[in-house]
Amino acid sequence: MPVPLTPPPPGQIPEVELRRITANGVELNVALAGEGPAVLLLHGFPHTWQLWTDILGGLAERHRVIAPDLRGLGASARTADGFDAGTLATDAEALLDALGETSASVVGIDAGTPPAFLLAMRRPDLVRRLVVMESLLGTLPGAEDFLAGGPPWWFGFHSVPGLAESVLTGHEGQYIDWFLDSGTLGQGIRPELRDAFVRAYTGRESLRRAFSYYRALPVSARQIQDAAETARLTMPTMAIGAQPVRTALHQQLRPLADDLVGHVVEDCGHIIPLHRPEALLNLLRPFLAAVAA
Repeated sequence: MPVPLTPPPPGQIPEVELRRITANGVELNVALAGEGPAVLLLHGFPHTWQLWTDILGGLAERHRVIAPDLRGLGASARTADGFDAGTLATDAEALLDALGETSASVVGIDAGTPPAFLLAMRRPDLVRRLVVMESLLGTLPGAEDFLAGGPPWWFGFHSVPGLAESVLTGHEGQYIDWFLDSGTLGQGIRPELRDAFVRAYTGRESLRRAFSYYRALPVSARQIQDAAETARLTMPTMAIGAQPVRTALHQQLRPLADDLVGHVVEDCGHIIPLHRPEALLNLLRPFLAAVAA
């Protein structure tokens, strides 16, 4: 039986304030912690802001950490559309504005990576540093080896309108568990976090909104391609890989970034912030230190 990952020591758990903030016309559930230069954290599937639980303390020591539930997910407002990366980037921009932040470091993983990338490409004055993890950026070159056997099986399953939510309603726990277990190389996550994620994705409508992110991928890919043809990443950028993406994202970014570093976290699954939080903090702290000094 897998042994769930252990929580951080009590001293590393900061006080978290949950606020409802309207951004780009959508009411977002936002976790806030710490003071200092802003760091915006954008989660993926099947997660909520609680994906970042084990690194919040380490970041909040020197930063104002801003961790929203993405549009339509978690405790954020239900929305019918707007799940493309461009709209999500606008959500992030509006959230920073609503919080009075004129610049921020932006960290994205999985479905949070494309909007983080587009925000940085569109608003280099707003994004001081960019960190992206365990995702691909549309059809940009560089990921051919990763995609040699085709995209992961669930991309096609989630992309068919109405199919996945019809099949999975009533079986959400088993499905989410598969992603949480495979994303930690079989270790699983703590029961309270597992239960929070399952609650967030239970019910046909919750599943529909989650799978709408996949159904918007063709639009997101066009937005990413358009941005790549007209702009560059001028801020310091870091790409972090684990299993399964490893270096593919770094290779996609290499032609587009002026100042790029790449890392692979070994013996780590897709859910880096919960599987190897200390290793992730060891990469993030020095990278972000320049704006916190």
